[in-house]
Amino acid sequence: MTRPEPRLQSQLLGWLLGPLLALLVLDTAVTYWTSLKFSNRAYDRSLQEIAREVALHVKVDAQGRPRVEMSPAAERILLLDESDRLAYRVSNQAGALISGDTGLGAPPGPVASQTTPLFYGDRLQGDPVRVVARWVAPEHSGAAPDRVLVQVAETMNKRNRLAWEILANVVVPQLLLILMALLAVYFGVSRGLLPLKKLQRAVSDRSHLDLTPVTLDRVPREVRPLVDEVNDLMRRLGQTLDFQSRFIADASHQFKTPVAGLKAQIELALREDDPQRLRHSLAQLHVGVDRLSRLVQQLLSLARNEPGATPRVQMQALDLKAFALEISMEWVPLAIRNDVDLGFEGAEDPVWIDAESDRLRELINNLIDNAVRYSRKGGRVTVVVDRGEGGHGRLSISDDGPAIPVEERGRIFERFHRLLGTSNDGSGLGLAIVSEIATLHGAHITLEEDVDGVGNTFSVLFPARHASLPALA
Repeated sequence: MTRPEPRLQSQLLGWLLGPLLALLVLDTAVTYWTSLKFSNRAYDRSLQEIAREVALHVKVDAQGRPRVEMSPAAERILLLDESDRLAYRVSNQAGALISGDTGLGAPPGPVASQTTPLFYGDRLQGDPVRVVARWVAPEHSGAAPDRVLVQVAETMNKRNRLAWEILANVVVPQLLLILMALLAVYFGVSRGLLPLKKLQRAVSDRSHLDLTPVTLDRVPREVRPLVDEVNDLMRRLGQTLDFQSRFIADASHQFKTPVAGLKAQIELALREDDPQRLRHSLAQLHVGVDRLSRLVQQLLSLARNEPGATPRVQMQALDLKAFALEISMEWVPLAIRNDVDLGFEGAEDPVWIDAESDRLRELINNLIDNAVRYSRKGGRVTVVVDRGEGGHGRLSISDDGPAIPVEERGRIFERFHRLLGTSNDGSGLGLAIVSEIATLHGAHITLEEDVDGVGNTFSVLFPARHASLPALA
């Protein structure tokens, strides 16, 4: 099973709220550590005072040995606490116990001086305790006695309670602030994603045939490129569907007559018993099939060369003079059969242009076919290749056919447009294909009267080539 993609709203909330929660946890830990430190500092003063009181009960006997003179009642009063348990220990410099709790161990490190106490943490009978240790010089009447180490330990109940109270007073307002921030972030993200939801509804609610641009009011700047790309996709998809619809309409319109003619010829041939008449019907069928085949090829060529319906043309450098001469030679047999003088005139030097060879071949073939087909018997067709101003390559094809009126020249390149009174077979697609291919090459095509006043001259002016493109072998 494929893993479902995470929602954008969930991702945004995760990226925004995750760091807030992490900061809250970190702040709670730091606050607890600070509050515990503050609590220890507050209660350490009281613990130090108790140690000082214990030190006042340390006396020296006649032999100079220190001892603790504290009555049970004074000990109860000194070590009495409602929340915590206190214990003390007095030892000599050798570490031997003089008085106090035997469970209290020696300090983990040296006690620096008599005036500077040492505070540290320890455990007493399994409970964590806070301990203060200090050296004391007991009162004496004779020789100076040795110093004694006074230690007082206290359990952590009051300290922990104070630390938690401080933590609660600091963290609870912060937690409420974080919750308010969470709500604000959630509301802000939800509001910020409304344009995307509107875009979703605008696209999902429309018909599959509706390819008009999507319009959204007050679209954020970050969403605008997405809307623009969707609209551009709609436009290109609309062009593609228009090309397909036009091709289907053109094909259905053009196939009706030849298919009906073929059907009639076949029905007529099936009823014939005379071999000669049957042979004539078959010959007519052959002509009809040939016309239909040419129509199919032209329709496919027109669809293939639609601007926007074809991938970008891969241009390469090509010698227009040599290329046009090669194609013109292929039309010589048909020109001879039609009693047309087909000639070629080329520039002295190669005429390089940027072109796609297959489509350029189709363009030249359609122009020559049109010229040979419509020229009069004994007429002349001339293919001319030269270089225009600014390095433009120019291909001109002149014929001796019927002159196209000026008012018709603007429509001659439309699909299926044929001049009135024309008796030659044709679909009216040849010049439309030429126009589409010229557009793909960025070329400009014109139609003028022939220089000798008889016929027409079609000229295709190609852009100057880019020297960076490789030449065809």
